[in-house]
Amino acid sequence: MLLPRSYINISFFQPPAFLLIGIPGLEAAHGWISIPFSSMYAVALTGNCLILLAITRTPSLHQPMYYFLSMLALTDVSLTLSTLPTTLAVLWFDHQSIGFNTCLVQMFFLHTFSVVESSVLLAMSFDRFLAISNPLRYAAILTNNVIIRIGIVIVTRATVSIFPVPFLLKRLNFCPNKTLLSHSFCFHPDVMRRACDDITINILYGLYVVASTASIDSLLIALSYALILRTVLGLASPRERVRALNTCVSHILAVLVFYIPAIGMSIIHRFGKHLSPIVHVLVAYVYLLVPPVLNPIIYSVKSKPIREAMLKVLRKKGQGS
Repeated sequence: MLLPRSYINISFFQPPAFLLIGIPGLEAAHGWISIPFSSMYAVALTGNCLILLAITRTPSLHQPMYYFLSMLALTDVSLTLSTLPTTLAVLWFDHQSIGFNTCLVQMFFLHTFSVVESSVLLAMSFDRFLAISNPLRYAAILTNNVIIRIGIVIVTRATVSIFPVPFLLKRLNFCPNKTLLSHSFCFHPDVMRRACDDITINILYGLYVVASTASIDSLLIALSYALILRTVLGLASPRERVRALNTCVSHILAVLVFYIPAIGMSIIHRFGKHLSPIVHVLVAYVYLLVPPVLNPIIYSVKSKPIREAMLKVLRKKGQGS
């Protein structure tokens, strides 16, 4: 669609809306493609809500480890809801338009919850380190007040880190003919590349956020597991070593499920410009959808208390209906 000449002649331009895209080249099949996407969203929301209900309604799960798991589940629900409306609107109804300010709001929440998830995984690694290295003082150190403070710090850190991003974008002059985004949601690297201005500050700040959050978190998680491994190897009984490591399996899988797609997406955005647009889109969907889908499955399979509590919630629901 041609824009009026008045748009082109002005010195500063911000588009009233961006256009979102589903799967490039497969627009005719969006109806069929929406089926697996809808299923994944349903699994992510149902699984994480079940974990929240199971922990809330089971007094025996009112422990630090499960409080952190509930934080992870709540973050996954929030991350899922931040992309669900626009993704399904594109796939179901071919509704591609999203207002400029709405786009910035979605982008803020998407990146904020991503940082929160990284921080929660770090807190969970600290929890496992304390439980294995100092089990006698574990409950005394991780009291309810301490866990609440950790949660407040996590949310504050993520909010403060991402808060400048929308304002850095609002100062930019955008190109009138570059309003088509590469995803069905607003992603910071994608949005900033639609600008006609110098985006060096945006790039540098984006790198700072990644370095000060996910990069530091991943290093500290690795350090936590190095200390855990050293502690476990110091245990006398092989059975005790296996038991201690088994308590970490679910968290290790959750870390891998989150960080491997995150690293892959970061690499592709910076060095994979020659790749097909479908690759960029699919990697982004993997990063945003796979962790919320797999985390409930991982914890329900690997953690017997969580599995039993979830089954109890489902039985009560079945009896109630």
